[in-house]
Amino acid sequence: MHPGRGPYRVEVLRSVGELPPGLWERLAPADDPMWSRPVFAALERSRVGPAGYAYLLLRRGGEPVAVLPLSLFPDLQLDRIVGPHERRLLAPLRRRAPRLLRVPMLLCGHLLGQGRLLAAQPPDEEAGRLLVAAALDLARRERLGTVLFKDFAGPDLAPLRTPLTEAGFFLAPALPDTELALPTDSFEEYLAALPAKPRRNARAKIRCFAARPGLRIEVLAEFDHLLPHLLPLYRQVMDRADQTLDVLDHAFLAALAADPASRLVACFDDGPQPGCERRQLVGFLLCLFSGNGATGARIGLDYRLAHQAALYHNLHYAAVRLAMANGCGHIRFAQTAYPPKTEMGCALVEQWHAMTHLRPLPRAVLRHLLPPALAAARAQALGLPDRPSERPSDNRSARFSPNPLATARRSEERTSRAAR
Repeated sequence: MHPGRGPYRVEVLRSVGELPPGLWERLAPADDPMWSRPVFAALERSRVGPAGYAYLLLRRGGEPVAVLPLSLFPDLQLDRIVGPHERRLLAPLRRRAPRLLRVPMLLCGHLLGQGRLLAAQPPDEEAGRLLVAAALDLARRERLGTVLFKDFAGPDLAPLRTPLTEAGFFLAPALPDTELALPTDSFEEYLAALPAKPRRNARAKIRCFAARPGLRIEVLAEFDHLLPHLLPLYRQVMDRADQTLDVLDHAFLAALAADPASRLVACFDDGPQPGCERRQLVGFLLCLFSGNGATGARIGLDYRLAHQAALYHNLHYAAVRLAMANGCGHIRFAQTAYPPKTEMGCALVEQWHAMTHLRPLPRAVLRHLLPPALAAARAQALGLPDRPSERPSDNRSARFSPNPLATARRSEERTSRAAR
């Protein structure tokens, strides 16, 4: 229990199941499936990265009014969360002194999605100060020196900005989220609304897939029997990923397979391949639904044919069709592969980290080094020279949509190399 000076107090709970009944459903965004209770319950059953989870429950006059999820990393591997250039520089240190690359961290927000504080109303500064103080107190008790509010959009960060700044946090640019608005329920109308070159590229990739008669994409509501085949394809993608803060496991996927709101967009190859059985799973995109929103949560690919068959693009096109068929107004995708997603018409949703360290010297080092390093990594990931604004916008509709046509050729080459 963390008492406040006013009507507020904070409790630390260790499971989403300990929250008051119905509170999560009342506070969580109805159109963001990543914030559904089953996703957090699945995280708690699995071993995808953190050693444990906690939830700060804010009460006002005894009534629960806000929830902040936390992930506890006693020994987060630093070289798993930096870019490829930094990973190469750290390789000698990893060989000689691997313990120096272990960073005890408390992550505030969502491990897998956009960060936010669940609250019916934005918290006032008194409530924000109490929540920030409770997070720092838990970090001290658990000996987690670094505290990170991860991937918060400007409007969600705004009510906490003053308490965070007062507590010594600094802001650093995060990778943006990707969101595709679906103003129509017709996939052909969606394609027709794209600019000329992205439209031609999309139709070419659809023809490329159709030219391989053995490939079929199916949407499955029940897919637990495919779990042993999902993980190897997912690991192929993760082996090529720049950052691996979380790596999904069988327990997490099994929990989501049991969720009625999940669907698997699965690609099968019915054609004979040397050493392979017929009807082989060669790609998938795990999709979640809630209210008016959809999310393409995680992807898996067989890289032996991913490029030749344009698997990545066609799985995403199938997810767009599925979201339209479900009456969704938007679909979000992961924080990766920005050039093909912007070419699909996705807007980039600006996000920020707020970070500090419990000790002054490491805090000063982080404040000096991390913001420019993360800004450079963001620019490299986007394939664009521009940088985000120095402060996050409080505008709830804040978006920035870089022009994918300016770097279309370079983006296509980068995607092709990744698929190989």
